Amino acid sequence: MLLGGASGAVAQEKVTVFAAASLKNALDAVNTACEADVGEQATVSYAASSALAKQIEEGAPADVFMSADLDWMKYLSDKNLIKADTETKLLGNSIVLVAPADSKIEAKIEKGFDLAGLLGDGRLAMANVDAVPAGKYGKASLESLGAWASVEGKVAQAENVRAALALVSTGEAPLGIVYKTDAAADPKVKVVGTFPEDTHPPIVYPVAQTADSKDDDTPAFLKCLQSAKAKELFEAQGFTVLAPVVSN
Repeated sequence: MLLGGASGAVAQEKVTVFAAASLKNALDAVNTACEADVGEQATVSYAASSALAKQIEEGAPADVFMSADLDWMKYLSDKNLIKADTETKLLGNSIVLVAPADSKIEAKIEKGFDLAGLLGDGRLAMANVDAVPAGKYGKASLESLGAWASVEGKVAQAENVRAALALVSTGEAPLGIVYKTDAAADPKVKVVGTFPEDTHPPIVYPVAQTADSKDDDTPAFLKCLQSAKAKELFEAQGFTVLAPVVSN
């Protein structure tokens, strides 16, 4: 009898966070910094927001969902799978065009720019453009700039934005579209241009507690995400902090 209860307790002994892949460097640092306030380090699983949302829908045991866009948070909210009163628009970001650090490519990102010409015979690394937030933002921007039609057949789609970054970092793709924060996290790439904010929907990272959250430390973790020390760490990785700072 005790064994059954114990196994359940072990499964939920730490706050479990499902977070967008682009948050890894910053959230790892924040998680460490928040340990004293929360009483433990959270267990964090990183993947595409789309994949994580579907896993939560299927019953995966997550206490917190941190998405790279509002759409996937709404997807879960519409199914009553998050606690609506805990949802916070936490962070902002921007998308950039990156190349390997030793690349000679230069780009001025504006309407009608010749992205296909810059690629030549190479591929454009992007996260999945139909489901993953970074890919959706990138496609929207390229459509707005009139460049999508010319590069659509050259896109190498990856399962998440960090996988797209890796294609550029390893030299497999001459160019890629990732978040500014991803580029800052990898010394093997350089930014060759920033996509204008008015060419894609605002990039917002919301966070919320899941409806099925069982861990009593979850509210403390969410509070720490809005602390002054978390703000400093998020900003150090290039994020814009949208939520007001909450004091302990």
